[in-house]
Amino acid sequence: MKQKEIRIISLFSGCGGLDLGFEQVGNYKTLWANDFKHEACETFRNHFGNVIVEGDIEKIDPYTDPNIPDCDLILGGFPCQDFSIIWKQPGLNGERGNLYKSFLRFVDAKKPKAFVAENVKGILTANKKKAIKQIIEDFQNIEPGYVVIPHLYNFADYGVPEYRERVLIVGIRVDTGFHFEHPKPTHGTDKGLLPYVTVGEAFEGVEKVPYNNELLKVQERTKKIISLIPEGGNFTCIPKDSEYYVKGMISHVYRRIHRGEPSKTIIAAGGGGTWGYHYPENRPLTNRERARIQAFPDDFIFYGNTTEVRRQIGNAVPPVGVHAIANALKPLFFGEYEKVNLDEQRKQLMNLSFEDRYKLITK
Repeated sequence: MKQKEIRIISLFSGCGGLDLGFEQVGNYKTLWANDFKHEACETFRNHFGNVIVEGDIEKIDPYTDPNIPDCDLILGGFPCQDFSIIWKQPGLNGERGNLYKSFLRFVDAKKPKAFVAENVKGILTANKKKAIKQIIEDFQNIEPGYVVIPHLYNFADYGVPEYRERVLIVGIRVDTGFHFEHPKPTHGTDKGLLPYVTVGEAFEGVEKVPYNNELLKVQERTKKIISLIPEGGNFTCIPKDSEYYVKGMISHVYRRIHRGEPSKTIIAAGGGGTWGYHYPENRPLTNRERARIQAFPDDFIFYGNTTEVRRQIGNAVPPVGVHAIANALKPLFFGEYEKVNLDEQRKQLMNLSFEDRYKLITK
């Protein structure tokens, strides 16, 4: 393909995993970004340049701010805590659930040819499925109209050494006439697919990486607890009559990696045995090991203390996981496609019952 800069505005950018994934496939360039966490902004700035504005997105006006450029694509993962299946699900009623409306404002102000919004799987069931229904309707009604196509991804199916399910909501501006389909998995157990990338493969040589690779201090009791858990197991593997038995509410508690398969989802925060644990060593994972699981390159340095770096990595989109979708969108920006009537497609989707549309998302 001919060389062209595809201009990105990045929202709720975090450390930049989504942006990095798009830039890694070529042509894409983030020109303006925003996040409110200082350490994440430091990480982002050191990799993408001084293009990130640190501050509250609700206080930024994309309609009038002359420093916000026009763009071809808007990317972002609006806050997901209110939609997570790990915690309670207030959804749109939560303190942060309505921050997706800031994403809406930017799309409405800049009218990009496309947008990609990322969120946790829990968004599909929040508010008894009313949250995702409202979000789809709000996005598709932005003038001049967008075809909105959400899909549930497992990033292990796209070359990430981690079973990580996330919803990617893709919107295509109707007047482009670009027919978009979510790319099919590249990895898996089915015939014709590449094998899953395992944690063992991801960790090859990781001990030599000098950045974000410090070992955590571990209490002797914690070491003993971990020693009782086999490869791939968690706290439920400890006998109930053991003095080291622990109660846990979620499967992440004292979860050890299995070297022969992708990792279970790593999370951004939490105490009580939620750091993710090595095998065969009786210790928590280092942040660089967590970054390897999230498919970040070794020269991507995270800024902040150990807990803050953990948060950045756990909240990030695995860059490799969005390569396929970034490539699938490229023809739109190069004009290398046959136009279709997206007005008709939009009407058909809008006329579907929500249950039928929900089935398409999770298919």
